[in-house]
Amino acid sequence: MEKWDLYNEDRVIIGEHIRGKKLPANSFHLVVHVWIKNNKGLYLMSQRAYNRPTFPLMWECVGGSVLKGENSINGALRETKEEVGVELSSKNGTLLFSEIRKHFNDILDVWLFTFDGSVSLKNATTDEVEQTAWMDRNEILKLKQEKKLINTLDYFFDIVDK
Repeated sequence: MEKWDLYNEDRVIIGEHIRGKKLPANSFHLVVHVWIKNNKGLYLMSQRAYNRPTFPLMWECVGGSVLKGENSINGALRETKEEVGVELSSKNGTLLFSEIRKHFNDILDVWLFTFDGSVSLKNATTDEVEQTAWMDRNEILKLKQEKKLINTLDYFFDIVDK
């Protein structure tokens, strides 16, 4: 049973929530997107596992819901370790932007990390990811054009890799 902190629009915690239940009106949970870039200018992309309930086999950056008691950076670090088996350092991360997405009832924090180590899904603690690949902007654009990139990541081209 996954629990989240509930926030108001001012990002003040107003309670807790159990994943899967309907969120109360005017409340939001915290979500992180984690973009990882290496010194060659490539981004670590992950393909969702075939058994994921939403967007199976679609490509995305690391991301997910921040758990109760976690802050944004700790959620980003945990999600990265869980999904792709990479242990990032908080000192290598920058919060690019944060936005309230009322249609998702969430607050989205988008992070950019630098990382030049190896990636092995054997180190992941979940089976959420089918495979990973380092990609440049054009390869990510091709995923978008082929409708293989999750559509909520369109901001990548204007904000992450500008």
